Amino acid sequence: MSLNRSEKQAVIDEVKGLAAKAQTLVLAEYRGITVAHMTKLRSSARKEGVSLSVLKNTLARRAVEGTDFAGASDMMTGPLIYGFSEDAVAAAKVMADFAKTNDKLVIRGGAFGTKILDVNGVKQLSSIPSKEVLLAQLLGLMQSPISRTARVLAAVAEKKGEATAA
Repeated sequence: MSLNRSEKQAVIDEVKGLAAKAQTLVLAEYRGITVAHMTKLRSSARKEGVSLSVLKNTLARRAVEGTDFAGASDMMTGPLIYGFSEDAVAAAKVMADFAKTNDKLVIRGGAFGTKILDVNGVKQLSSIPSKEVLLAQLLGLMQSPISRTARVLAAVAEKKGEATAA
């Protein structure tokens, strides 16, 4: 079914809004994926806050014009699914994890900010821990010296208590 001019403009505006909020765009070819597998992909993407869209490439090119993702328009050929995410690694992680279990999904590339990524770049981006995990690791590193100092002071106080008791 063909879209009329106003419907096309609505799609472009919607995708422009997604691109404006997103940090990452991942492009993947979905030729041959069953509806059940596509539903599973969309479900896992929703859980991670990733917006997946199947768009006409000409509309997608128009939508990313003037955004950080404009450089990725050269990759927009063939049947593609577009993944936008506000979290820097979520779109790459969802697509790469799904591609591991389903060989029909072929990652084409993507963009992180103004940097254009090839397939290996998307896979490297997907291997980075999520923001929450990184924050938890940072907090653990910050707490470690404090807890060690507290243990040392407690041990010193205990030894002084033993020395005065003897």
